[in-house]
Amino acid sequence: MGGNVSRNLEEQRRELNGITYYDRGDLTGRDGRRYARFAIQTHFVEVGEDQAALVERYVLPLFQPGDVLAFGAKVMAMCTRNVRTKDQEKPGFWARLLSPHASETAAGIGMHDPYKLQLAIDMVGAPRVIFASIASALTKPFGKKGVFYRIVGPGVAGIDGFYYRSSFKRYHDLALINNTNARELCDDLERKTGVPVVLMDANDIDQNQLGKGSSFPLTDDQIQDALADNPSGQGDELTPLILIRPLKDA
Repeated sequence: MGGNVSRNLEEQRRELNGITYYDRGDLTGRDGRRYARFAIQTHFVEVGEDQAALVERYVLPLFQPGDVLAFGAKVMAMCTRNVRTKDQEKPGFWARLLSPHASETAAGIGMHDPYKLQLAIDMVGAPRVIFASIASALTKPFGKKGVFYRIVGPGVAGIDGFYYRSSFKRYHDLALINNTNARELCDDLERKTGVPVVLMDANDIDQNQLGKGSSFPLTDDQIQDALADNPSGQGDELTPLILIRPLKDA
């Protein structure tokens, strides 16, 4: 979840009403609309915490009418208990066989871990994972990337965790799965807090929009424009909540 641009965090750091946040600067979208973005720092969110309570604690002290919120998908997975532990995943024959052939940098990113590959098998079935692995291996010499995930689908692509390099030990033995009911979750959050919400799975490569509330005022393109440089930044910054403020022309 690293940022796409180098940032001086101390220069960006702000405090207001007891909340620490980072001013990521303004961006201008393709339609000419400008956005200010504020990456709000939270505590390390644990499994089962209340997402509405997070918004009330961290977002509402900064919120202004017209603002919208990009809520990090991984934190939402923690809140909704959409997680798996290594104790729950027992790598079987196919996970042990295929995982050594996966790559951290090619189509099989992350699937070199047998626990993570077993989770993928549990989600979509062994035949689909086997077919995706074969297709990825056959097309890789021709420069084809992403074949594995195109076949297994976005649910598997969204798995995060079981990551021994994470600075948070909690993620060494825990995997997070993206929620499939994003619109309902966003609508529920807006109903409880009054803040329009879009659920985002952001990383260095892209900003994957999982869903937005029924009354969310920005179009999909505008959301992508406002988050184009991944303002959520590094994972260890603990900034999963991005307050987007559309700016009026001078």
